[in-house]
Amino acid sequence: MGDPRTPGEQAADEWAVRNTISRLALYADGVGSLEQYAALFTEDAEWLMPGGPRTGRADILAGATARREAGGVGPGSNSRHMITSLAVEFTGPDEAVADSYFLYVAETHETPQIQLVGYYHDTLRRTPEGWLMARREITFG
Repeated sequence: MGDPRTPGEQAADEWAVRNTISRLALYADGVGSLEQYAALFTEDAEWLMPGGPRTGRADILAGATARREAGGVGPGSNSRHMITSLAVEFTGPDEAVADSYFLYVAETHETPQIQLVGYYHDTLRRTPEGWLMARREITFG
C-alpha cells in the first residue's frame, strides 16, 4: 500500500520537517529562545553528540543552557550553525528521516572561520504540536 497522503500533503510535510531542522539551528544561535529550541524536540527525544548525549526534552534544554552559558553559542557568541545538503525521506506518514551536513562558523563579526563540520542524522515525528525532532545523531568530521 502506498503513501495515503496527497502530493500536496507530502510536500507540506517535507517543508514542515525542513523548517523544524532550520529552526533548531536558528534557535541554537539565539534567534529564538532556548525554550523554543527545546519545544522542537519530543518529550522522549535523544540528542546524541559525541561526548555529550542527552535524553528527553528537559535534559536537552539543560545541555543547550550549559552550552550557551559557556559562551560558545547563542547571543553574543558571534557563531552560526549552517545546515547544508538536506535530504528528507518519509518512513511512514508520521515519521521522517533527514540527513544533512552542518558547518559551525565562529568569528562571524570579523572574518568568519569554520570551526567544525559534521553530519546530522535526524528522525522526526508528527505530533499534535507539529513535526518534532525525536532523535538527532551528530557525527563530527
